[in-house]
Amino acid sequence: MKQQSGFTLVELMIVVIVIGILASIAIPAYQDYIIRGKLTEGTSALADARVKMEQYFQDNLKYGDAGGTTCPPTIASSSTNFDYSCSTSATDKYTITATGKAGLSTFSYTIDETNTKKTIGLKSGWGTTPANCWITSKGGTC
Repeated sequence: MKQQSGFTLVELMIVVIVIGILASIAIPAYQDYIIRGKLTEGTSALADARVKMEQYFQDNLKYGDAGGTTCPPTIASSSTNFDYSCSTSATDKYTITATGKAGLSTFSYTIDETNTKKTIGLKSGWGTTPANCWITSKGGTC
């Protein structure tokens, strides 16, 4: 009798199926992990911008010009993953908005002078909008 060595076709097919199942679970989880990491850029920039606006208010006793459409130049207009805009409806009110770019284009967050954080845009399956917090993970948790 001959001694056989190696794998049978059935054994190889089972291994391929197991790898496929593991990949179908791991790849979407990894993509969500990458998105969560990028979202922190937007939320931390909004928090930083709020601090800068409060410092500006302490120095000038106003957030911007009454009825203006932009805030003082202390707010960055763009970053790698987000575009930022700021509007003042009066000298004592403002809203800063972070809008995602490219793969984050559905995400949008705001903050105002009362430190009210809102999510106004999300990727499908990440929660419901509008939300009175910054949703930064799948399932709608803040």
